[in-house]
Amino acid sequence: MKTYICMLRGINVSGKNIIKMAELKKLFETLGFADITTYVQSGNIVFNCASDENASTLEARIEKEIETVFGYENVTAFIKTRAVLEQLRDRSPYPPSEGDTKRRYFTFIRKAPSAEQVEKLEPYASEAERFTVTDTCIYLYCPEGYGKTKLSNNFFENKLKIRATTRNWNTVNKLIQIAENTEKAC
Repeated sequence: MKTYICMLRGINVSGKNIIKMAELKKLFETLGFADITTYVQSGNIVFNCASDENASTLEARIEKEIETVFGYENVTAFIKTRAVLEQLRDRSPYPPSEGDTKRRYFTFIRKAPSAEQVEKLEPYASEAERFTVTDTCIYLYCPEGYGKTKLSNNFFENKLKIRATTRNWNTVNKLIQIAENTEKAC
């Protein structure tokens, strides 16, 4: 069994595409996954998979099943292993100072934006709000909090013409912890 972390984009936001976590867990069970743990209502799931499927195949299966069961066509699944998520966290150019984790965010992306696309983002960086774009993640530092920034998930999706999902530092750490516990239980 291999442990995966799935972060869904497009459920339980502003009263749209509502999926209760119990229903999501049941959906993952019907896909043949085991040891399923959900975390908060924004679509975070840790699970084990016995097959040798890669992340892209798992993402496609999950998205198709959500569309089939709930009729939601615009939900995107982002799959990471614990090791990959840890590497992304540890490479953050904005690590938290003592206890200050609330201003750091990760926007996960599926495909690397072109250099031209990234260049077009430069005018939006400021002294206060900063971001760093990599092939799989956009690291954000928002000193006034995510609710006040213009550097939202939708901003990056629109400017880079990609699908993305954003999680805060604490959520990423919690998902890593859940995945580690799931791996130990196998």
